[in-house]
Amino acid sequence: MIKTEKVLHLKSSRGGKVRVVREHYVREQVECSSSLCEAGCVSDGKLLSGDVTHYVVPDAGVVRDFLEVLEFRELQGIVFTQTACQSAHHARGRRHYNRLRALLKDPRHDCVLFANEFQQYCYCPREKGETQEKWHTRCVYHAAVWYYNHLAGLRPVVMITEDEDAIKEYGSQNSGVYVISTQEYLESFWPDLQAARELYVSIAQALQERESEGAEKEYTEHLPAEVLEAGIKSGRYVQGTLSVNKHRAQHEAFVRFEGSSNKNTELNTDILISGGKHRNRAIQGDVVAVELLPHSEWKGRTTALTEEGQGEERAGEDTQSQPMPTGRVVGIVQRNWRDYVVTFPPREELQSQSRNSQKILVIPWDYRIPKIRICTQQAEALQDHRVIVRVDSWDSTSLYPNGHTVRVLGKAGELEAEIQTILVENCIHVPPFSEAQLREMPVNSKEQPWQISPTEVSSRRDLRDTHLVFSIDPLGCEDVDDTLSVCTLPGGKRLELGVHIADVTHFVKEGSLTDLEARSRSTTYYLADRRYDMLPAVLSGDLCSLLGGVDRYAMSVLWEMDAETLAVCNVWYGRTLIRSSYQLHYELAQSLLNGEEVQVPELSQLKSSDQSQKLAELLHALETLTRVARHLRAQRDKVGALELEGVEVRAQLDKDKNIAALVPKQPLEVHETVAECMIYANHWVARKIQESFPHQALLRHHPPPRQEFFNRLIDSAKSRGFMIDTRSNKALAESLDWAVDPQDAMVNKLLRMMATQAMSNALYFSTGACPEEQYYHYGLALDRYTHFTSPIRRYADIIVHRLLMAAIHSEKDEHLHKTLASSKELDELAQHINKKNRAAQHAQKQSTELFQCLYFQDKDPLMDERCVADAIIYAIRANGMLVFLPRYGMKGAVYLKNRDSQVISVGDDGKCKWQVGTLQRYPDRISTFTGTGTHTFHLFDHVTVRISVEPSRCHSDSVHLELMSNKPHRVARAGSHPAGHGQSELVQEVVRREEEASLHAEERKAKRPKLSREEREFRQSKTPNLYSLLQEISELALLDLSVCHLPNTKAQTCSSSA
Repeated sequence: MIKTEKVLHLKSSRGGKVRVVREHYVREQVECSSSLCEAGCVSDGKLLSGDVTHYVVPDAGVVRDFLEVLEFRELQGIVFTQTACQSAHHARGRRHYNRLRALLKDPRHDCVLFANEFQQYCYCPREKGETQEKWHTRCVYHAAVWYYNHLAGLRPVVMITEDEDAIKEYGSQNSGVYVISTQEYLESFWPDLQAARELYVSIAQALQERESEGAEKEYTEHLPAEVLEAGIKSGRYVQGTLSVNKHRAQHEAFVRFEGSSNKNTELNTDILISGGKHRNRAIQGDVVAVELLPHSEWKGRTTALTEEGQGEERAGEDTQSQPMPTGRVVGIVQRNWRDYVVTFPPREELQSQSRNSQKILVIPWDYRIPKIRICTQQAEALQDHRVIVRVDSWDSTSLYPNGHTVRVLGKAGELEAEIQTILVENCIHVPPFSEAQLREMPVNSKEQPWQISPTEVSSRRDLRDTHLVFSIDPLGCEDVDDTLSVCTLPGGKRLELGVHIADVTHFVKEGSLTDLEARSRSTTYYLADRRYDMLPAVLSGDLCSLLGGVDRYAMSVLWEMDAETLAVCNVWYGRTLIRSSYQLHYELAQSLLNGEEVQVPELSQLKSSDQSQKLAELLHALETLTRVARHLRAQRDKVGALELEGVEVRAQLDKDKNIAALVPKQPLEVHETVAECMIYANHWVARKIQESFPHQALLRHHPPPRQEFFNRLIDSAKSRGFMIDTRSNKALAESLDWAVDPQDAMVNKLLRMMATQAMSNALYFSTGACPEEQYYHYGLALDRYTHFTSPIRRYADIIVHRLLMAAIHSEKDEHLHKTLASSKELDELAQHINKKNRAAQHAQKQSTELFQCLYFQDKDPLMDERCVADAIIYAIRANGMLVFLPRYGMKGAVYLKNRDSQVISVGDDGKCKWQVGTLQRYPDRISTFTGTGTHTFHLFDHVTVRISVEPSRCHSDSVHLELMSNKPHRVARAGSHPAGHGQSELVQEVVRREEEASLHAEERKAKRPKLSREEREFRQSKTPNLYSLLQEISELALLDLSVCHLPNTKAQTCSSSA
């Protein structure tokens, strides 16, 4: 090892230059990380594939500016030098460097890090007068030459650079080492990788335009990092995440402070950021440092209804609430930029923008994101298309951020482009599973059927012949990840309750490619018309699905309980082998419990006597399970478990697995029975892993809501004479149970929806990163909770399965658990899963809204009866009200004052029209005053609204509601059909009609091409499709079921709840 000195000239955080001299040691043996190495290099990490035509070494400038291009998985054999990586770190910061580190760690990318600066024959001291850029380029070139010679010329090495002088100087120095530009490399070696070439051109244009920017400042400079850090510690600045109001994106944003960073004890609410100048180039999601303004400059949040993204205030209205803490952004703690979907401006605006340059201001799909300036020559060709862009910078001299295009999603308005937009906007990346991942999967085919291993049989508890195991799921569900068992033990004094969960971790080994992909996705994504699985289909729909009549591996929890008191006497955890006897669906199980005569498919082939015996056994098990679940629920109710309201939708499939309809989930007692058993298992597993690993367990907690979030619920209930006590979850649950209007069941439903909205989100966390008093789950009223019961669709459950097995083994071997992830690593993973879960929820909501707009898009709101619906007022605003439409499960705004300052006038017949007048808002009502009189709208009043679609060229379409009458809609007053039966029959009738139509069109169908890959993968049918079926369901909803006798057509359903 040889000691030398390394001189660095670094840029300080204040903008100055600092000369740093460091001791530097070089040695002869430095691993090359190539599988072609014949020099005996020892490597414990990734190895470059030998199945490539060449190796490529990017120089520092390419790593700094074109890392996105190098992220394409098709580019293989990339050697990142230490010189280039450190240069990129210093030039682009920690976020860029972390992205590079993640790329190097990911085994799906064929790239390695070569520590060239520690290799004796690669290290190049800086020459006198040599610029840092030239020095870095020379170091990278010498590393490329060493690499070629070290591998004995087995593969040529290509160095790519943006430095034309370097190409001239080094291009012909060594045979076998080629120095070319990045553009030439992509065109010559990867001619079919058009996306990479287009991305390169886009980034190059953005960099060129950035160099020509002016110097006039539009915003104040951000404070240096060390000043921000000191200010946050002292309490002068408040750190938090910026959240922009999408309804007033240009004017209003809020910063929710992070508890540990807030030293101001008087500050117990969000901080308002009013106006773009005070926002100071911060973008939605950025972590910022905020300085509070003087009290005299504090403002209130807007209380008036506004169109999304417009935020225009009505003159003369008192549209602000009480003044609240108001501040300005003084610095960015962490940029959280992501990919943004944009649309190009209209042609006439485009021509005025690009008359003298190629710079174009594109409009993001998300209202909360400012316009982005990009440089492109394809603006005309990309009209009316959805395009992905990335933000590169936002200097104080620019009104808008600068960015570059990445790829085109498709034409705006087309379903596939809109779905991909939703995925991109929520940072959801779900490519098809790679061949390498699928090679890790077990094979199960007719030619090669999968069989259980004799080793597994001997190491697992075999329940196949001793336990009556069954599943209860939605009709047609294929990914059955949980089963149940219950029986009376010999002697009759004890019961045994069993919850058996698919043993996914047997097939998905930690650190495998499948595991890495599942970790990246973290969850299965459910959209209105499709789903994206977390695991490959051979697992999620086959070998990990606990289907009836087949042997499966499971992870089980078995409780021995007192037969009378149901007190737990003993608990057993472990791996089992099960065979489910019955694959029941919810409606069938409920019918059996109700004593109805129904056919159980598994018993249809048996003799009558055997049928009766088996059916009696099954019924006894269901009744015992129901009794146990009622007891478990009662125990939680005693300590404050909440029953909240939400709209859960399921997708109904036809016999060909095409989606036939979306229908609300109808509540049945058996739903609660299954849910209670799953909650019980999750609770006991949480206890087990937390006791075994006090600082390394993954749990899930639900923090108590902030009391101010309950204000709307309390005020709304008070308007109907109900008192809501929010001091504890038990008090809240009891209050909601009492808040029932016998004349209108919707009042309690809406109050529970308000309570749900007030709740904080349940989150995963590492026990080592959270004090024990914060483990509590507020909604379920449990001291410890986790997720164990759905490993097919949740990665958190996979982690918990591994922890549970480690806990079981640690009882035999104390040192086994030392191989577990540290608390810090586990907490980082928990934050990642929380983020992906939020993304999944947002994507599901946005896809539902998309299909609601598609449903109403081509209907005439003036003539079509389906565009008229009953609505219930649940909130009052300064210029209107918010309403809920039970028929369609939608919420929306109804304006009582328009842009011409006219207000709603109500005639004697209840019909509404616009007239000159004024509005007066009260906490529980709003009144209109016109020449024809006064009318008041109260909370929870039923009104009639007309539904139409507000099209948007650059954003998502939105539903527009217009008040028609102050009276309930006549269909609703006539009594919409009870939850479940009538609507179910309507859906069945739609499916029957579509089947008849498809029979008549058999010849045309035969001529059609086979389903495309997208149709097969996403289960998106063309005929019948979801859009046409929802249209017919609404038509049938207007029929009188007392006259129509609809046949009982069977249809398959599958849960779409995440």
